[in-house]
Order: sequence, then structure tokens, then C-alpha cells
Amino acid sequence: GDYSCSFTYSAQGGTNEQWQMNVGVSEDNGLFSCSIWRPQGKSYLFFTQFKAEVKGAKIEHAMAYSQAAVGAQSDIPLKQEEFEITETTVAHREGKFRFELSKLVIVAKNPRDEL
Repeated sequence: GDYSCSFTYSAQGGTNEQWQMNVGVSEDNGLFSCSIWRPQGKSYLFFTQFKAEVKGAKIEHAMAYSQAAVGAQSDIPLKQEEFEITETTVAHREGKFRFELSKLVIVAKNPRDEL
């Protein structure tokens, strides 16, 4: 539809890691979600940078995790200083990001709210 989500990154290491990306739109077309994660939990890639960008919506909420939930383990969020959120992007913060990423979740809102 009117929304898109892209994920760009640069990383080293890791072998045959399986990653998934899901996008969804609410029934009223007002909210858009984009999730990128490794279903096996922790990624062993050494991420030097990452950026997720949404088009057609403004980010309401976003969170990045060093480890994704698997089994009895919970998601482990990155520290707030490791990444930054703008209206349309979530990206690593140079010099603060600790090279670990296993999950990224974005919820964005359609800026054209109907009256």
C-alpha cells in the first residue's frame, strides 16, 4: 500500500543466519508495523551499523534489542544511547552502539489522520 520499510546494515561474521522481516497494517490503515529479527534469538553477527527506515508513516514507537526472545528468555533491549529514533528512521548511534542486534521493532502512524 502506501507504506514501506527498509533495513540496511553492515556486519561481519555469522554463518547462514536466518532472519525474518514482517510488515503489517492495522484494519483502519492508521498504524503500520515493521519488525526485523532473528527467530533463533541471539545473532552472532558483528553489526558495525544499521538503519531501518519507514516511508508513508511517522514513527510512534521503536525499540532495538541485542537479543530476541526465544524459549523462556526475554527480549533484551539495547541501551537508549546505542541507537537513535527520528520521525522516519531507527539507526545505530556512532561510538555508542555495541555491535549487537537481534531484533528491531517499529510502530508508525499514518500522518494523514482523518477528521
